[in-house]
Amino acid sequence: MRTKICGITSIEDAMSAIEAGANALGFVFYEKSPRYLTIKQAQELIKQLPPFVEKVALFVNETPQTVNSICKEVGATLAQLHYEVDEDFCAQLEVPHIKVIRAKTKEDISQYANEYRLVDAYCEAYGGAGKRINIEWFEGVDCSKIILAGGLDPQNVASVKEYGFYGVDVSSGVEISHGKKDPKKVKEFIKNATT
Repeated sequence: MRTKICGITSIEDAMSAIEAGANALGFVFYEKSPRYLTIKQAQELIKQLPPFVEKVALFVNETPQTVNSICKEVGATLAQLHYEVDEDFCAQLEVPHIKVIRAKTKEDISQYANEYRLVDAYCEAYGGAGKRINIEWFEGVDCSKIILAGGLDPQNVASVKEYGFYGVDVSSGVEISHGKKDPKKVKEFIKNATT
């Protein structure tokens, strides 16, 4: 499974995740998040990163124009959309994007079945709540285009491998405190997800 470490707020956390083998890093542009970065902070951080690492910008309730301009300004390679968007919205995007399904029921996970999508447990707040989704919902489902998020950590990530997810996404499950990653947990998480 591919791995994304989300809510990166420092170059130290970014580099330790990359060295541990992360395929993607997530940067949060949602002001209510404790992991929020300003455009300037994100620019400084992203320009120091090595090539061949996906740089994912996370958005909540922004216009296509804002998504485009922030991604361009900071050098993000993918936009992650944590809200309902329609075809018209997506047609206006100038950057590759991935939709997020905040699943309340088993039926929710089959939305956008023909495209890569991130599936997280539904909660009132957006992202990073560490709430675990009901894993039984994925039994018998083609998970090859699903990135699983929500409540994952180094101890439980190996147990989801059997479902054949495209990837896993973690934030709070590898943190010492909001926005500060624990390099040991990050390394352990990636090792348990990929070996």
